[in-house]
Amino acid sequence: MKLRGWIVGLLMVAAAAPLAMAQSGPSRSDSSEQYVPRLGDIMNNAQIRHIKLWYAAKAANWELAAFEIRQLQENLVEAALLYSGIPVTNVTTLAAPLQAVADAIDAKDSKKFAKAFGDLTGGCNSCHQSMQRAFVLIRTPTEQPFGDQVFPPQGKK
Repeated sequence: MKLRGWIVGLLMVAAAAPLAMAQSGPSRSDSSEQYVPRLGDIMNNAQIRHIKLWYAAKAANWELAAFEIRQLQENLVEAALLYSGIPVTNVTTLAAPLQAVADAIDAKDSKKFAKAFGDLTGGCNSCHQSMQRAFVLIRTPTEQPFGDQVFPPQGKK
């Protein structure tokens, strides 16, 4: 799983954006009525992916975990591309933890996953702090909120 390609692409796009675009609202290339998700909605989706990623790995459903890490990555890229007020350094600091999680998933290594997931969670919180959103504190899930989803792989319960 190579998430670095996503990060590199994102950085190229972000570097090309003029500094004058730094703002708290969504970036729009035109004045059309195109739907742009709110940053809070993107981040709520990322939080759900974070939770599901944990439970998928905990159940050793590495296929689901791989899917969730890709979805989480896409949420973060979407946020950075649509909201130019998010500093590029906030995105790049998540590259190593995201890659470590992906590598642990590829290796099907629960121990490495747990450490990498902790580092990723810490990276999320560092980003929130730098954006004056320290009140949004993420942690390793302790309760399973998705009673309607089966996390163990098919045939294992």
